[in-house]
Amino acid sequence: MGMDSSTHLDDSVGFAALDIQTVTAAGHSTSRVIEGVMTQMPAVHTDHRGRVFEIFPGADDYWTKPVVYCYMFSVRVNQVKGWGLHLEKDDRYTLINGEIMTVLYDARLDSPTHGLVQRVYLTENGARQLTIPPGVWHANVNIAQSESHLINHPTEVYHHEHPDRLLLPWDSEQIPADLASLFPIQHFTGTDHHHCS
Repeated sequence: MGMDSSTHLDDSVGFAALDIQTVTAAGHSTSRVIEGVMTQMPAVHTDHRGRVFEIFPGADDYWTKPVVYCYMFSVRVNQVKGWGLHLEKDDRYTLINGEIMTVLYDARLDSPTHGLVQRVYLTENGARQLTIPPGVWHANVNIAQSESHLINHPTEVYHHEHPDRLLLPWDSEQIPADLASLFPIQHFTGTDHHHCS
């Protein structure tokens, strides 16, 4: 129920920000997308026995490059993996369980989205698959209450002797994304007492 123009409010509304549109009426995000970044929501089939979804259904509009390698990785609760960047290969994530927020930064000078920061939420009830092109920094933040598991089908085999991977610390000032702000901040006073058991 909305308020009419005769409603009187205190000064707190003067400090408020007007909410902005984040999705369309069809549920699609209105945020800008980094060039070459793609997401997909595989259909999940559920019955009394369990669930199934196709990770790789064969070559299609999403899986345009061959599947040549695959591995699983996980992110523990309240942990971040990244920043990482590949020069040659795409990463192609599939979330198995949990929730991950992947933060992306486009470092490619010739990209129409150079400098753009994008957040992609991978969830069991939403987008489960994410493609990250070369030249895009990425960090994975576990936003679930349990360890999250993903598999990756990069477009090249991992070369153990010369990994195609550049690294920066998760709190690097070289990337305009404050990952620390994504975690709860706890303030303690002199009267707080914490005991370990």
